[in-house]
Amino acid sequence: MRGGTPMPANPFENLPPTAPAAPLRIVVADDNPVVRAGLSVLLTGRQDTTVVAEAADGREAYEAALAHRPDVVLLDVRMPGVDGLSALPHLVRLAPVMMLTYSHETEIVQEAVRLGAGGYLVHGEFTVDQLVTAIRDITVGRPHLTPAAAGALMAPLRHRSHATAHAEPELPHNSRGTSPQNLSQLQSIVGHSLRSRFQLSTREAEIMDLVASGLNNQQIAAVCFISEKTVKNHINRIFAKLHSTSRAQAAAKWLGVA
Repeated sequence: MRGGTPMPANPFENLPPTAPAAPLRIVVADDNPVVRAGLSVLLTGRQDTTVVAEAADGREAYEAALAHRPDVVLLDVRMPGVDGLSALPHLVRLAPVMMLTYSHETEIVQEAVRLGAGGYLVHGEFTVDQLVTAIRDITVGRPHLTPAAAGALMAPLRHRSHATAHAEPELPHNSRGTSPQNLSQLQSIVGHSLRSRFQLSTREAEIMDLVASGLNNQQIAAVCFISEKTVKNHINRIFAKLHSTSRAQAAAKWLGVA
């Protein structure tokens, strides 16, 4: 009561308490029974995750995903019978898939991303809390890669950029009798990278490599360990420097085909 006036009844006092969010349902696919059991204990012992099925190969993983319709599938690469990469394009039709493996070869990481993996975690490079965060994030389309996977994904891009930076430009057709001044100008071009040609920063060049390779903003953010908003800011600056209005146009200029 305030000043003799009774307080109005609380309209919310009879509302039922908010129900806790249901735990994320996970299928674990790994041919190593110790790994499967360990992940099941770790993830089922939490309030926000639970393992609904285990699988020893890709076929069992697909059957489990069909039966349980999980929120996420954790998938190893090397398994007997149907391996992880062979099962991946079929599994991603049923649920987001996180590669969880010891394999971090460049070709394998690239193929997994190409086939639709929502993330790629290498054993020994994450904590349980980081694993759960990654699982939760890929259910809403945010990819995750551990350092070895990100390095594998970046390796061919760095190699290509390094090769381009050290390639000599083609001499003009009238190069015979080139004057000392023109020769000096040509020599100043030799060894200049695309980064210096377009005056991109080191980070902008790294991001432009990823754009040219076909990665979207979410994937680039995961590879570079930055936010998606930061990626967008970098791309806006890159487009301005390359005088481009689209990713395709920027990639064509960056790769020297436009």
